[in-house]
Amino acid sequence: MKKLLASAGLLMLLATGCADPVAEAPKGSDASAISFDSSAGQSHITSVKVDSIAAAVPAAVRESGKLVVGSGSAGGGQPPLAFTADDNKTPVGVEIDIAYLVASMLGLQVEVQTTSWENLFLGLDSGKYQVGISNIGVSELRKEKYDFATYRLGLHAWEAKKGAGYKVDKPADIAGKTVAVSSGTLQEAILLDWNKQNVAAGLKPASPKYFQTATDYYLALESGRIDLYLGPNPVSTYHVATSGKTEIIGTVSSGYPIQGLVGVTTKKDSGLAKPIADALNAAIKDGSYAKVLAKWHLEAEAVPTSLVNPPGLPKTKQK
Repeated sequence: MKKLLASAGLLMLLATGCADPVAEAPKGSDASAISFDSSAGQSHITSVKVDSIAAAVPAAVRESGKLVVGSGSAGGGQPPLAFTADDNKTPVGVEIDIAYLVASMLGLQVEVQTTSWENLFLGLDSGKYQVGISNIGVSELRKEKYDFATYRLGLHAWEAKKGAGYKVDKPADIAGKTVAVSSGTLQEAILLDWNKQNVAAGLKPASPKYFQTATDYYLALESGRIDLYLGPNPVSTYHVATSGKTEIIGTVSSGYPIQGLVGVTTKKDSGLAKPIADALNAAIKDGSYAKVLAKWHLEAEAVPTSLVNPPGLPKTKQK
């Protein structure tokens, strides 16, 4: 079974995210349908083991022969990032394929364990998961506890009920509106930052709203209980194309005011971040990394180089 979304809109949104933290939303009439593979038996893109990189993996992980990956996609997940396949149990998506690609270059087998977003970090802290691959944005606050190897650019989308007449490209555009975000995320940090700017400018802040699941957010948006929802751009673009009830009316870098980056996340000083970054850079060089992003139509989120612990969202911008 395959799921459809708008390719032109996705590419336009992601392309603008590299240069400007606030970008124009795409016009829905320009979108053309593309498909995502949701089959449980789909092939994962892998590459050959790089012995020199694999040798740098910590001994305990190397000897176990596997890479235990935490994915905060419980409850069905978020296509095309990480979601449940058509057998209702197998995790698939770009995040899952990144896990398989990295593991193959390190000579390890993948073990993906799905959990909630909150429990993902608890699992990293306890050592239950060796890495987290779940659209985790790099921030200075998170870097105090975790190491990162970057693999995608980050972009968030402002989503509204179709025909509401809203447009968001600056903080003043959300003044006085009811905006939904997920608690503890970089989206929430952006909303709180923009609220501060609006208050300083004498404008009314937006009212944050929090829900438990993506379904709850979208029902609230479609029913008019909230004005806007700020979430990961790929997820919002997918929802816009498949529901026909909402539209993207603006985008913002996930690391606003700097360009956001998404990283494979490991426990601080675990020794895994550097070999994972080296594996990603080898995959960038041999073309397998580009194939993963192309499979999920996220080519414009590609990074030229995987970086270990690059500058992230400042602590003053976080909750």
